[in-house]
Amino acid sequence: MSEPVAFWVDHEYDRERAADGVSRFGDQVRSSTAEFAGAFGDIAPVAFACTAWRLATAPVLSPGYVRWHRRILSARCLRNSWDGTMMARVELVSPRPATLTWTPDWEGDREWRDWPQTFGQFLEPSEQDLVKTSYLRAMLLLQTPIPLDGLPDAPADADDDLEETARRTVILLAKKLNDAVGPIVRQLERW
Repeated sequence: MSEPVAFWVDHEYDRERAADGVSRFGDQVRSSTAEFAGAFGDIAPVAFACTAWRLATAPVLSPGYVRWHRRILSARCLRNSWDGTMMARVELVSPRPATLTWTPDWEGDREWRDWPQTFGQFLEPSEQDLVKTSYLRAMLLLQTPIPLDGLPDAPADADDDLEETARRTVILLAKKLNDAVGPIVRQLERW
């Protein structure tokens, strides 16, 4: 059995479901050109990369051009306001902390349930579920710098190969995030 992958680009779905027969993501980039305006010609590719990532992922593009493992709840690329570098913020479903699994003393008279799952997907409990029982759903918040090496330069303007530059950027970001988050996802899957 192969190791789980944290992030991947779904070229096939993107092409098969594209209104133009080429790319859903490409169409999203073309229709969102104004969102890149502040990034055009920037010497650092951070703003451009963050915008491309946001357009490639849910909820903007759903399902996303970039997909992620079932344990990943959200994944954002952000500009660090301290020095302008890029960072990722990833929320993951986690097992309960060990201190809460050693003894049931903390439960009191309640039955605390973990993450609900359907067909292996972690779900938010419904309002109906929350009326009936209590949930203790553990999450991890990963915040990590993302190196800029290899990222394409931000285009000079919307006519400077915007769509292809956004595509190359997103593919490289998925790889960089896989390198950072993949080992954690694999360890959580072994739990």
